[in-house]
Amino acid sequence: MKEERWYHILGCFIWQYRMTGVTFLLYIGIFMGIFSLYNLETEAVLYAAALCLLFTAVLLALRFQAYRNRHQERRRILTNVEILLEQLPEPENLEEADYQEMLRKLKTVFDQNLTAWQNERRESMDYYTTWVHQIKTPISVMRMNLQGEDTEENRELLAELFRIEQYVGMVLNWLRLGSDSSDFVFQEYELDKIIRQAIHKYAPQFIRKRVRLFYEVTDARVLTDEKWLLFIIEQLLSNAVKYTQEGSVTITVTPDKIMRITDTGIGIAPEDVPRIFEKGFTGYNGRADKKSTGLGLYLCRMTADRLSHKISVESEPGTGTTVSLDLHTDRLDVE
Repeated sequence: MKEERWYHILGCFIWQYRMTGVTFLLYIGIFMGIFSLYNLETEAVLYAAALCLLFTAVLLALRFQAYRNRHQERRRILTNVEILLEQLPEPENLEEADYQEMLRKLKTVFDQNLTAWQNERRESMDYYTTWVHQIKTPISVMRMNLQGEDTEENRELLAELFRIEQYVGMVLNWLRLGSDSSDFVFQEYELDKIIRQAIHKYAPQFIRKRVRLFYEVTDARVLTDEKWLLFIIEQLLSNAVKYTQEGSVTITVTPDKIMRITDTGIGIAPEDVPRIFEKGFTGYNGRADKKSTGLGLYLCRMTADRLSHKISVESEPGTGTTVSLDLHTDRLDVE
């Protein structure tokens, strides 16, 4: 929290007690007026006023110091008001006592609402997590039945079933990212193995759409969480193959550990590029596709932020899109 200058606090102090100063000046004016009506010496009034003014200045200086100390104490409590509310300074008057009582009442209501929300969220998390795991069983059964016979209809149904699996996985990852706890495990991984897992999963989609995939093998090792980085790469490959009707998708990794996924798809409108990582934003392509949820890239950015990776997009309509994922981390050496 930004520290306030003493003169700013002094200005607030003077403004708060402005009516006291005006009243003091009014009293001096009354005395001077009455003394002048009786043709008495005004020096007596001025002398008394000067003494009173000097005495008042001393008292105000002491009062200002106490005013400033109480203000700084309240600012300290404000930095962590959730747990320090009971440390508020003793009220100096009834008005402060009333305000502190209102704060305590509001905190009680806030705590009750927060507890109710946390319980409701926990129940929802438990329900949807259970649902996600249960829905995987009928999906697996349908996949086994469809793989029993290699027909064009079955291949189309398998492709749609694959999309269902994607959405189910997206729901589970959404719940995990939104929870207070996390299952991130950071260590150095071989990037090549993670990329190959994503390629293996999406290979049938590339074959089905007759989209070529080029991948330059890398020996890079990255500090990350394998499961969550795999989730990002899968989402990026999903978008690449989804919006590429013909041509190719290329995966490259630079020496400074920047992974790029480039497709020759329909591209992204220039006005949509700055917003594609927003929650629920589908853009022109999403509205044309009618099946976009606007959550895939949002979850990618959220996951990348949690992993301390940087994600960016460059695109040109009709030419293609390049998504860059910066996996570089500075190595810290202990001296």
